[in-house]
Amino acid sequence: MLDIRPNYHRLRRCLPALAGAVTLGLAGASAAGASDLVIAGAGWGHGVGMSQAGARGYAERGWSYRAILAHYYTGTTIGAAHAHARVRVLIGGRVRQLSLESYVRGVVSAEMPSSWPLAALEAQAVVSRTYALTAHAGGSKFDVYADTRSQVYRGAAAHTPQTDAAVAATAGQVVTYAGRPAITYFFANSGGRTENVENAFPGSLPEPWLRGVLDPYDGGSLHSWTLTIGFSSAAARLGGLVRGRFAGIEVLRRGFSPRIISAYVLGSGGRTLVSGAELAARLGLRDTWAYFSVRNGTVVSAEPDRSGRPPSAGEAPPALPPSGGASPGVGASPSADAQGGGQTAAAGAPASSGAGASAGGTAAPV
Repeated sequence: MLDIRPNYHRLRRCLPALAGAVTLGLAGASAAGASDLVIAGAGWGHGVGMSQAGARGYAERGWSYRAILAHYYTGTTIGAAHAHARVRVLIGGRVRQLSLESYVRGVVSAEMPSSWPLAALEAQAVVSRTYALTAHAGGSKFDVYADTRSQVYRGAAAHTPQTDAAVAATAGQVVTYAGRPAITYFFANSGGRTENVENAFPGSLPEPWLRGVLDPYDGGSLHSWTLTIGFSSAAARLGGLVRGRFAGIEVLRRGFSPRIISAYVLGSGGRTLVSGAELAARLGLRDTWAYFSVRNGTVVSAEPDRSGRPPSAGEAPPALPPSGGASPGVGASPSADAQGGGQTAAAGAPASSGAGASAGGTAAPV
């Protein structure tokens, strides 16, 4: 069984300020001459499933929502939800039962700017509908949280003509794999590639529809980013992972994206193994797609990286789909065998990440 996790997202209105914080506000206030950890990263979110900024890019180039979904969720088709499906939403400590379509109307503009192209909004509607039916965040008590732990629900305050049209145009439609609804994680920015679910969420098993794919039209202010943290600040954030005096980060394995799967925290007294997810959480990174260097004065040296995945110059964009965007065409996902890494098996930004704190599809509200 797939380990269901929240979709963590970031709200569009936070982006300009956050982008500035990434490059300026988070720099370590280290004394002159002290070492800094310099991080070059990409993406915003967990990296699994649909990149919301990437969906926008495909929609702007004429892709239909069906083509967009087929690209991000490998081997899936569009199916139908039960006609009378309902969703139990935890709101302010109380569980409310809503019809599925009413629920989705209250989610789409909370997760994606209503000014984005219709095909992107339609893709978000289908993804949010499917996620609601498959998340089961509260077990037998409720299905989804009303915040970024699942996906953001704002009720009538989220209704807009554009997103209502997207919900109506896709009414009852869900993403299915082998005839069953498939958990549809989503997130804000991919940095150019999405990731295999087992690489992003430690302990998760591989799932055939949650494979990393190329995402060349992902854009926005957090498509790529840089962050500088003083060594003393980095050591404090890493806490008990540092043995002795903090000396840096050594990456061991990367995924398809290439997000970090595992790394060592280096110290004068030894090294500590850490997952990419924990490393990003401890250091406050936007994503686990990160490359590390150390700056001493004016000299910047790359940290050891045994993954064999140097920073990429980028990916060639796929061909556009046939007229009407009925299929993903040349831009379809690469095969699992081609997914590299040596692994086995935005004027407006999205609100969350389709998996909340665990792995859903929304940006955090402000």
